[in-house]
Amino acid sequence: MPEQRNAPDRLIERRKHDHIEIVAKENLSQDYIYWEDVKLIHNPLPEIDLEEIDTSATLFGRKLKAPIIISAMTGGYGKAEEINRNLATVAAEFGLGMGVGSQRAALEHPELVKTYSILKDYDIPLRIANLGVPQLIKQGEASPLTIDHGKAAMEMIDAHVLAIHLNYLQEVVQPEGDTKTRGGLKAIESFASALPIIAKETGAGMPREVALRLKKAKVKGIDVGGLGGTSFSAVEYFRARSAGDSTRANIGETFWNWGIPTPVSVVLANVGIPVIATGGLRSGLDVARAIGIGASSGGMAGRLLPAALEGREALSRELGTIVQELMAAMFLVGAKNIKDLSDTRAIVTGRCKDWLDQLGE
Repeated sequence: MPEQRNAPDRLIERRKHDHIEIVAKENLSQDYIYWEDVKLIHNPLPEIDLEEIDTSATLFGRKLKAPIIISAMTGGYGKAEEINRNLATVAAEFGLGMGVGSQRAALEHPELVKTYSILKDYDIPLRIANLGVPQLIKQGEASPLTIDHGKAAMEMIDAHVLAIHLNYLQEVVQPEGDTKTRGGLKAIESFASALPIIAKETGAGMPREVALRLKKAKVKGIDVGGLGGTSFSAVEYFRARSAGDSTRANIGETFWNWGIPTPVSVVLANVGIPVIATGGLRSGLDVARAIGIGASSGGMAGRLLPAALEGREALSRELGTIVQELMAAMFLVGAKNIKDLSDTRAIVTGRCKDWLDQLGE
């Protein structure tokens, strides 16, 4: 007989379902498009042919056909297997990196493993496992996850690196959130001593001082997960409103626009280890903008989820367009390859410039 699931387990599964449904259906954007603040300089005489352009990149020792990561979206509930299969198919087709949603549920309930392990059926050049820093430290009666759990999460999808996500904005807004934080950095350092770890914010961005502490803790890279993309405070607002929880809905609305903008976070987190720019990227042009201000790659989720729900053909078209947009941006600045693109001058304007000026950058 299938293992009986207790109420907290059902709550986690329901939350994962709610997150996907809300992200797919609701407007979760912020009141400003921060990537429009980043300007690349047009080159009217690029002296390259479009077909010469090479979008390939290397990240964490893995060769990608383009510097794009399909960011963590889901796993751990029924529909997640189909979504991850669609994403994995296209990640392999285009030679991109791919992450999965938090794997804690599958570590606790083996029947959910298949919603993640579907990635192992596809030749994805960079696979990123995922656990949350709140689960690495003691929360109430729950025992913290160990390095062995990290190894198991990686083995589940044959991962090349393990993302430890930092999601305290979401945790403080949701009623069932884990809000104990003492020992989080020490836990990351412990994991990083045994496993290839990247630190991943989930929508609130990354200041320089934390990036430096994470570098000192020996993480392999940082996914800045900045303000400008999906607001998980907004997600929790819709969950709370649906549940009739006015207090949590009000908190979610209050912190809807909380965080450090993604372009600002990319500049701040550039401390000598690879930076993944996730948060509000809508196009291949935004990926080019991210590379132009110091990122190693761009992470995308929000633009891809509707197509992933529609099917592989729609998702392939969407990613094909994104890669073509990246190539067009490279052509228009005269960048034959990603190294040239990273050396291209970019100008930061608007609110992002205000942020950087105030921070003395």
